[in-house]
Amino acid sequence: MTSQARKIRSILLAVTLTVAASASGLAHQASATTTPRSSASQIVADMGAGWNLGNQLEANANGYPSETAWGQPTVTQALIDKVKAAGFKTIRIPVSYLKNIGPGPDYTINTAWLNRIQQVVNYAYNRGLHVLINMHGDGYKTVNGSWLICDSTAQATIRATYQKVWQQIAYRFQNYDQRLILESMNEEFDGQYGRPTQPCYSNINAYDQIFVDTVRKTGGNNSSRWLLIAGWNTNIDYTAGNYGFTLPADQYRSPSIPSGEQRIMISVHYYAPWDFAGDQSGTITQWGRGATNPSKKSTWGQEDYLDAQLKSMHDKFVTKGYPVVVGEYGSIDKSSFDSSNNRYRADFARAVVATAKKYGAATVYWDDGGNGRYGFGLFDRRSDTVTHQSIIDAIMSGVGGS
Repeated sequence: MTSQARKIRSILLAVTLTVAASASGLAHQASATTTPRSSASQIVADMGAGWNLGNQLEANANGYPSETAWGQPTVTQALIDKVKAAGFKTIRIPVSYLKNIGPGPDYTINTAWLNRIQQVVNYAYNRGLHVLINMHGDGYKTVNGSWLICDSTAQATIRATYQKVWQQIAYRFQNYDQRLILESMNEEFDGQYGRPTQPCYSNINAYDQIFVDTVRKTGGNNSSRWLLIAGWNTNIDYTAGNYGFTLPADQYRSPSIPSGEQRIMISVHYYAPWDFAGDQSGTITQWGRGATNPSKKSTWGQEDYLDAQLKSMHDKFVTKGYPVVVGEYGSIDKSSFDSSNNRYRADFARAVVATAKKYGAATVYWDDGGNGRYGFGLFDRRSDTVTHQSIIDAIMSGVGGS
């Protein structure tokens, strides 16, 4: 989630309803030189608790990606080591390409930028972590240089660009093992909160199909790699419900994948209720059955809602062998309005992770690097220190099943 998108949501008091459900099971780690064997339950168990390196490689200055453009320091190995030491097993690295994509027909990614992406991936991958990389800010109309716009009239050019960019990314990472997961896009929609529109949703489905076909055709471990795709705005209702989402065909996958086993995951995000998780008015600061002040607690989006949302993804996708990943969840710091707020942020994080695990889910906490008022941060990226151990403890408690 970009800073711009978060501001828009706060103004509109809109809710992006999301969640994840994926299967749990025995851990298995494939090598880069052998055919990976990783079922839906195994990959989710391997992923464990996840963390987002938010507001870094998706940040930009005047449309050019820059990891320090939004106030964060350069990403270091020391930061990733601290995240791993805290207990996280998966790191999602949001990435924007924007004006670092050259002109057609080749649409060549700036080499220095692709090298830097790989270097940051290696910070985590070489430490044995699972890593997710995506195409993050290229689909936001509010971002300078964005082009992956589902309601644009230039769909032929958009699809050609999308195919060529993912082809380059896939070739760069084709020899990485199953700990590297590629994600098609991020919160792709027409920018209007509400029911999905056509033909915009059909275009999103087309992007997902191009993504799967392109990555698979590059060969190597990409022919059997787990691929993460998204529906409308990573919204649970608009992905699990009858609003137009279609699963891509996986016709070019490796014949070594057992019949009936999928290698496609579904991405959703969870920030419900938004008045607790993201709204910056400071009015709603408590969440869950442990809330002590009813006036500070939202009238919806509590434990029963969370359970129903995760269950709907489980019933729609997990039961058919498609893992579901809550690629983002979390809540902003409102302790300046309510000194007990961080307790409820921990309760929320624990509940999302534990309920997701109940329904076979993988979860990845959204950390935007911000600490203090309105920040999602769990770490100080300048000193490589933990800032909210209680929330980390809650996450680890949730993924542990307690």
